Amino acid sequence: MRVLLLLALLLGVGHGPLAAAETYDLLFRSTALKGLQAMPGSEAGQGALVYDRIITGLDEGQAGGSFSIGLKIKPDDNVAMTLYQGTRSRGLGNYPVSAGNPVIMYFLESVLADISAQSGGSPFYMRNRIKEALLRDAQIMPVSVRYRDRDIAAREVTIRPFMKDKARERMGRFSELALAVTLSDDIPGWYYSLVATVPAAAGGAEVGYSNAITLKAAGEGRP
Repeated sequence: MRVLLLLALLLGVGHGPLAAAETYDLLFRSTALKGLQAMPGSEAGQGALVYDRIITGLDEGQAGGSFSIGLKIKPDDNVAMTLYQGTRSRGLGNYPVSAGNPVIMYFLESVLADISAQSGGSPFYMRNRIKEALLRDAQIMPVSVRYRDRDIAAREVTIRPFMKDKARERMGRFSELALAVTLSDDIPGWYYSLVATVPAAAGGAEVGYSNAITLKAAGEGRP
């Protein structure tokens, strides 16, 4: 339900300037899952994607560690998203393929939950700052990623939701939150990686919190 709520909030905002609109369109591409049904090796014509998810730097009592996220296209043109940890699994919902790849919504929601719990800040305030950041100009850099034994041209889109926030001084190290999404037309599902980082201390170089979701190549194992 929280993922769906954030999806509704994010998709309900208006259009910003051209550069900001480009940022939003890159991050929330509605055709992200196009052609997934035809992926080689899929079962009964259904496509599947598997992502590794690693979280570090959480406070005691928060759920960190290594997980997998599986996406599978269903015959009714919905995509089922499932979270795996060891032998355990939990369904994360079913979403229309036409809405794009839901992994980005899960990523944003999990990061929001983590940093609000650690910082003690209002999740509603932080959600609004992230929404605003999605409609501002972003840092977009050309990069190369290695996938299926070949180099692929991609773009890394980075936003810093609290860089110019009026409450920045009260947020401490969490004001340095960076959200970096690496994406490409040549990557199944559009997203190669989604990474959130917060330094260990204000102005420090070491990473204190990291939430990273990275696509597995076919043949690397699936849940």
